Amino acid sequence: MASMRATTMRAIRVTVHGRVQGVGFRWSCLREAERLGIVGWVHNDPAGTVQVWIQGEEAAVGRMIAWCQEGPRHAWVERVDQEPVKPQELSGFDVR
Repeated sequence: MASMRATTMRAIRVTVHGRVQGVGFRWSCLREAERLGIVGWVHNDPAGTVQVWIQGEEAAVGRMIAWCQEGPRHAWVERVDQEPVKPQELSGFDVR
């Protein structure tokens, strides 16, 4: 996003393990990302995990990662793996 300074931009790809498919994780993630001003995407992985690209201001990214560690009400998050990635030119947050 043009309004974000490069020094405060952070991008992380997370893999969420546990009971995270079929419990509304992706749609709840979309709502939380929009609330926090995060750009990126979320999708179900064939391995049964959920992949999330989280990109935005440092503090918002931290809050989004914390949300992923809890997930929506019916999810059971076992663990969240994090991989720092290079920020991309993205707009909005997509459910894939």
